[in-house]
Amino acid sequence: MNGAEALMQTLCDGGVEVCFANPGTSEMQLVAAIDKQKKMRAILGLFEGVVTGAADGYGRMTDKPAVTLLHLGPGLANGLANLHNAKRARTPLINIVGDHAVDHLKYNAPLTSDIIGVASPMSDWVRTSKSPSDLATAGAEAIAISQSYPGSICTVIAPGDHAWGSNAVIAPQIKVSTPKTISDEDISDAAQKLLGAEYPALFLGSRALRKDALHHAGRIAAKINARIICETLPARLQRGEGVVSIERLPYFAESAVEFSQRTNTYHFYRCSTSGCLFRLSR
Repeated sequence: MNGAEALMQTLCDGGVEVCFANPGTSEMQLVAAIDKQKKMRAILGLFEGVVTGAADGYGRMTDKPAVTLLHLGPGLANGLANLHNAKRARTPLINIVGDHAVDHLKYNAPLTSDIIGVASPMSDWVRTSKSPSDLATAGAEAIAISQSYPGSICTVIAPGDHAWGSNAVIAPQIKVSTPKTISDEDISDAAQKLLGAEYPALFLGSRALRKDALHHAGRIAAKINARIICETLPARLQRGEGVVSIERLPYFAESAVEFSQRTNTYHFYRCSTSGCLFRLSR
């Protein structure tokens, strides 16, 4: 088993099912490894911005990472705009970026670049593999980190010789860290502040804008006659029949100030689940 095959098997074992790809010659072993995986679907994008944008949308809607496969530093650079959006949205996403073989880097080929430098501004975690087996280990780390609440952008740099190198092994999965829970004292404090507010409002963001959380927010709002407000640019706002009505905070400062007048808010910005709102609604 070569490094690329070990990496792809590790990703599939971790529940990764889709790879949005715009590969080049340096990623051919990775492409071949994807082709051997029945559990992974490869989707070709003719521009890297489409690849990263599609992976962002997939992660927002499924709450699990897709993989992008990009060609060297310039290919990654072409997709950075949508990686910026994904990072702001806290989307779980894994980038696999090919690189020249380690021994070839000294020749400074036309597409040689500082991939770590290119990746870092739009990634929460960046790592270059050290060997064929370490490529799979880096993949396992990326799966766990990308899915740690509220979500992260992880970039794995895969030198060509690590992808084609033999005797690689599949990496074991790493447990995803769980988010902190909200204490009973914080719940009681929120309840007292809302009950005592003259003009109460709930300000919601991130996963508090999902259907279950909105249901509990609606129960609270109905009981105390509160407004429900969401952040200006939510990563995902669940709507549809039966979902409670919600106001969006205006973008421009003057409008936001006017919008917020005569409102006492309590924030539930990044609730990991609907649990905190459910406890409060009781």
